[in-house]
Amino acid sequence: MVFKILRILILVHVFNGCAEYEADNRPNILFIMSDDHAYQALSAYTDRLITTPNIDRISDEGVLFTNACVANSICAPSRATILTGKHSHINGKIDNHSQFDTNQVTFPKLFQDAGYQTAMYGKLHFGNNPKGVDDFMILPGQGHYINPDFITNQGDTTIRGYVTDIITDLVLDWFKNKRNKRKPFLMFYMHKAPHRPWWPSPEKFSEYSKKTFPIPKTLFDDYRNRGSAAKTAEMNILYDLRYGHDSKIKPSTINNMEEIQPYVEPYDWGGFDGFTTSFIRTDQIQREQYNVVLDSINLWFKNNWSSLDYREKMIWKYQRYMQDYLGCISSVDDNVGRVLDYLDESGLSNNTIVVYTSDQGFYLGEHGWFDKRFIYDESFKTPLMIRWPMKIKKGLKRNQMVQNLDFAQTFLDAAGIDALEDMQGESLLPLIIGDIDKWDRDAVYYHYYEYPSVHMVKRHYGIVTEDYKLAHFYYDVDEWELYDRTLDPGEMKNLYLDPEYQDIVSDLKKRLYDLRKKYKDSEKLDRYYINRYLSN
Repeated sequence: MVFKILRILILVHVFNGCAEYEADNRPNILFIMSDDHAYQALSAYTDRLITTPNIDRISDEGVLFTNACVANSICAPSRATILTGKHSHINGKIDNHSQFDTNQVTFPKLFQDAGYQTAMYGKLHFGNNPKGVDDFMILPGQGHYINPDFITNQGDTTIRGYVTDIITDLVLDWFKNKRNKRKPFLMFYMHKAPHRPWWPSPEKFSEYSKKTFPIPKTLFDDYRNRGSAAKTAEMNILYDLRYGHDSKIKPSTINNMEEIQPYVEPYDWGGFDGFTTSFIRTDQIQREQYNVVLDSINLWFKNNWSSLDYREKMIWKYQRYMQDYLGCISSVDDNVGRVLDYLDESGLSNNTIVVYTSDQGFYLGEHGWFDKRFIYDESFKTPLMIRWPMKIKKGLKRNQMVQNLDFAQTFLDAAGIDALEDMQGESLLPLIIGDIDKWDRDAVYYHYYEYPSVHMVKRHYGIVTEDYKLAHFYYDVDEWELYDRTLDPGEMKNLYLDPEYQDIVSDLKKRLYDLRKKYKDSEKLDRYYINRYLSN
């Protein structure tokens, strides 16, 4: 009898050991996401503005997607799409203002239920208690660059320092001290940077304030041959970037000058202007570090601004924007390098899927703009690179239309976990492991909702293929736009009424109708979300 019991115990131990062995061989996943990181600001795509050698390591050692895009180019909805694997009209998070239904299942919960250790550090943007995450420290809302606050499952806290460095420190601490080595992990490493208002670290602020960047060909775009949406959007660098909040002009400088032209309405956040909201968080040492550069910027502005013409003012604000934006990205690159180094040194790299992406693209002066929201490429396209040494060959490039809608199913597929039936994406595994023939998508669907609201980009939906883009702007207009992505990559001429393109228009309209039906979107839902907006 004793022998029999002992034999059973041995078998149980062996079985459990096998289960643990199998779990250990499932891939780890490190999902790295920055906020508003334009693909134009990654040297894996172009080194025109900046070199990002550490982030580029992911594409050099894996696959670079050159036609990756988002389903809705705005922060919180994009993140909701990633977590749920569903379009905005299905998961309900259509804009930054609407509530996210926390009762719906997100893919981290599926990983957690399947025995993965899960963690999230950095910027989520919505919700204070992410579902399916064992351990988290997330920024409340947009968060702060300087001495940021964090929400944790043990209570709120404030950490002194620069947010990009801090988030990385937390991730590395988790790897070194909290990771259960008997389980595979799903880690969300999510940067606030380079989200507006673009405060670099003091060191990067000093370095990048001395740099001059090439001017986009379309910086002075007049939007001819486009629809009303481009003409009425409030994203112009000269007329819509705030002097204090964005260009780092101190309130004292503005108050000591005569009327500044063009006039830009300042931010008022809780009684503080945009500049003070961030700068008030500095301690004396940090303030002194920043003031070396700030005083120089402000002195120049006070002495020279009124004498500049329209073009000179636009160029100055563009350069100030790039100095801060790219300075933030440089810190992201440095810190991603720290994490990649740890994976290599610890032996985790080989079976860890590393993803670098952003929640959408961003305008870096193209068409005179900053921000995102449009179906046009600079905001619609997003950086995406994936490394998995065990499975992915080095240096691959893929031009297929892929979307952030696909991330959930890709990770679940890689881990051998069943996806939910109502998820709407497609696994990218065929593209990254070389089984391209199994990939048959030739178009993606896009829908933007947040109007009227900040930046005043009109509601629109559309279809995008590798060759063409057809969009319908609606609500207070009824306008269509068609762009030839091959002949007109800058999307400067709307071809919707061009007689030579009418067959293409007809075909794309039919395909758009089919896509809306496939993804369960409709005019009825359009009206529903408009009415819901008007009632709030």
